[in-house]
Amino acid sequence: MNFENYDIGGFYDEMFASPGIPRAGTRLLARKIASLPDGELERRQKAAEKALFDMGITFNVYGNEAGSEKIWPFDLIPRIVEAEEWKTVEAGLKQRIRALNLFIDDVYHRQRIVADGVVPGELIRSAEGFLKPCIGLDPPRGIWCHITGTDLVRDENGGIFVLEDNLRCPSGVSYVLANRRLMKRTFPEVFMASDVKPVDVYPARLLDMLYSISPPGVQNPTVALLTPGIYNAAYFEHSFLAHETGIELVEGGDLVVDDGFVCMRTTRGLQRVDVIYRRLNDDFLDPEAFREDSLLGVPGIMEVYRAGRVALANAPGTGVADDKVIYAYVPKMIRYYLGEEAILPNVPTYLCWEKQDRQYVLENLERLVVKSANESGGYGMLIGPTATAGERAEFAGRIESAPRNFIAQPTLGLSRVPVIVDERLEGRHVDLRPFILYGEDIFVLPGGLTRVALKKGSLVVNSSQGGGSKDTWVVETGGAAAMSGERSISHAQ
Repeated sequence: MNFENYDIGGFYDEMFASPGIPRAGTRLLARKIASLPDGELERRQKAAEKALFDMGITFNVYGNEAGSEKIWPFDLIPRIVEAEEWKTVEAGLKQRIRALNLFIDDVYHRQRIVADGVVPGELIRSAEGFLKPCIGLDPPRGIWCHITGTDLVRDENGGIFVLEDNLRCPSGVSYVLANRRLMKRTFPEVFMASDVKPVDVYPARLLDMLYSISPPGVQNPTVALLTPGIYNAAYFEHSFLAHETGIELVEGGDLVVDDGFVCMRTTRGLQRVDVIYRRLNDDFLDPEAFREDSLLGVPGIMEVYRAGRVALANAPGTGVADDKVIYAYVPKMIRYYLGEEAILPNVPTYLCWEKQDRQYVLENLERLVVKSANESGGYGMLIGPTATAGERAEFAGRIESAPRNFIAQPTLGLSRVPVIVDERLEGRHVDLRPFILYGEDIFVLPGGLTRVALKKGSLVVNSSQGGGSKDTWVVETGGAAAMSGERSISHAQ
């Protein structure tokens, strides 16, 4: 395998600083790939795909292919982040989570940020994720967002930006762990020599966090993961995390409120549950508090939670901060609550509810990415440069009829990484979703889920839209990985 024909184009390439010249942290990997016999990289890729099949690592698809189950798309060449840069990312994520948590707590209590004119009250009241039953709630330790997946992107100049926050039921960490296990099997020699920061500590850190929020006085808390069931797109992850942490995997029908506590049905009768890691959206959590037609939740669980007899992670109501319009105000939140400037900036954002911004968006749809405030998974989005005139016109009508529900951002030239395509390497666009746990302290998992747009030229990295993933290595550059010097690598050395 060689890199002679690998074109980095006009984008920031995560592996190469310039054609044939690997970045400091990727030199060892580049040398190893260049030294492989013809066909060996493809053989290892196929071995990894077979391993995914054998391990049953899948996801379910909604939409046109509803009900279909697919093997998780995976590309063998890892995405590498140098440890020194990761320190900045980690600090920025911790700062952001602190501010978001303070914002959510404020929103459901005094709303000082509204009174002081920093965030308009109308935006909060009209946010789909703002839940009136959560007003006045006091979650354990004052923490609302226990588990967060924050999406980061890098532009063509190498700058890192926050694309969005995911605080309700963020998914993908199981694939981080599975990808790492695959890489250890398929590239063991490079992995061992590269001083890669571990990710297999996540299940233990997750369990520690869940224990830390258990109700007062509970010595040996019973913890369960609440799943919507086998037809949910992320069910593999639910069962995987329950297995890895040793907690119970339950559905709504397995739980009942009895004598003021949440209990789990077992063959030996009811057993009290103290902490619930919910992978169920707020609306379906409790038919007595939210959607009356929900058959997935637990009637009465919100009353038990309000009384402090069960802990929920994440706390209900965190979705107010998932709103893509609220996202635009996070730098102001950081300044307001922490008295600091944001370490990781937002992508520049136009708010369609503001007249001037809306006019600009409508006049420049062919240059912008337009997003619905509460959609995810790559849905409800217009990528202006690749959209048809009809699609842009249709979106313009949607914006004009409901401007509160849309934001727009410049079309970024997302960074790229090499992927294996028909026995050669081609660049594909990526983002990165690090995972953050907030319990007694804030823990950021080194690396995270690198999602890659496997379709040539595509900017959509979601698996439901044709995307895949890579292992993400956070590496020190002072060791073996940097020993080779900076020289062109185009063929076996």
